[in-house]
Amino acid sequence: MTDISNQGGLSPQASTLPSGTHRIVVIGAGFGGFSAARALKAAKIHITVIDRTNHNLFQPLLYQVATAALSSNDIALPIRSVFRSRPEIMVLMAEVTGIDRAGKRVEIDGATAVPYDTLILATGSVYSWFGHDRWAVRAPALKTVADALSLRNRLLDVFERAELSEDPVETTRLMTFVVVGAGPTGVEMAGAIAELSHNTLDRDFRRIHPSRVRIVLCDAGDRVLASFPKRLSDYAARRLETLGIELRLNAGVEDIDARGVVAGGQRIDAECVFWAAGTKATPVASWLGVQPERNGLVRVEPDCSLPGHPDIFIIGDAASLAGADGKPLPGLGSVAKQQGKYVGKLVAARLGGGHRVAPFRYRNWGELAMIGGSSAVGKFGRFHLTGFPAWVVWSIIHLLLLVSARNRTVVYVNWIWAWLTYGRGARVITRTPSHMPDDQR
Repeated sequence: MTDISNQGGLSPQASTLPSGTHRIVVIGAGFGGFSAARALKAAKIHITVIDRTNHNLFQPLLYQVATAALSSNDIALPIRSVFRSRPEIMVLMAEVTGIDRAGKRVEIDGATAVPYDTLILATGSVYSWFGHDRWAVRAPALKTVADALSLRNRLLDVFERAELSEDPVETTRLMTFVVVGAGPTGVEMAGAIAELSHNTLDRDFRRIHPSRVRIVLCDAGDRVLASFPKRLSDYAARRLETLGIELRLNAGVEDIDARGVVAGGQRIDAECVFWAAGTKATPVASWLGVQPERNGLVRVEPDCSLPGHPDIFIIGDAASLAGADGKPLPGLGSVAKQQGKYVGKLVAARLGGGHRVAPFRYRNWGELAMIGGSSAVGKFGRFHLTGFPAWVVWSIIHLLLLVSARNRTVVYVNWIWAWLTYGRGARVITRTPSHMPDDQR
């Protein structure tokens, strides 16, 4: 195994570190890792940020890339460009394969090791198909830019195939969409498909009528947006039905195959099935050689450190930590962001010999979920918002949370254009439709 700290060609910072330099490795450049790296400002440190991609992604708007409202560049930003003014930060695009706690090294791509004095794990989560991994092929999830582009291609392609179809039964199946999971992601995805079909594509086709699509939102629970108060959940359900979305609640998925879904004992024939039902942690527990908790989470101390290892921190979706109410903190971007900022300041304080930092405390500023049709729901403590006012707040907050001014401007212009004209500019299929004969590709 190669130790990059001894290599001269990779980076001046990695090979010629001044004596006494504290080496910090941050794995993951999402909300948590990004916030930690930004907050880590101290004398004589070197930070290595490792991510499997070369960009920071604003995941809350990823569903809008999948439904042709935005381009992937609108919500993604190269990690290196963000840290170009921080010479103490080196960025590596690599896959982490393990962690050597005894040797204090991170193994990447199976053959290279990155040494650390402090390790921050902010690797997020992946989707879980509850033991039915074969469903992943038929019901893809939405976590990366590649996922979003693949889903968008699949979504747009079925309308093209329906336009060609001479079989009414097959046309109906092609124009049926099933979203599994009625949490915020599933609700937003279903609403966005409805908007795309009713307001944009309906004007583009001649033989089919996209406004007549069937969109089914399935969930094993008894209401949509179960983490929200019942009043907001009920409003969201009514709004979804107004958009023509069929709700199948108390209907757990039993099977998914090439022709559709079986949920709640009933079969739904559909070409497109989208999964938004559940997540699990990345293999952090396996890397560290510790016993995981539910969904692969790793229990951490109140300061987000691994028990018995004050030099290792776990933040975001991979960490199991109780909030002030004794309940586990939710897997939200706001939690990861606050934990990243907290850990960054804690490590900087330790290195600077400053005052002791209090245990982490999550401040819940509220939750929002877009429904579609310029409508949303939001809870801010005891204060609740619904409809257009909630949509305005949702839009402002999401714009402010985007990393760069360019992203904010582009997204804002796209939203205004879509709101005024019902147009969506990212409706290009970027792969060859697999169903078409070779001579027509």
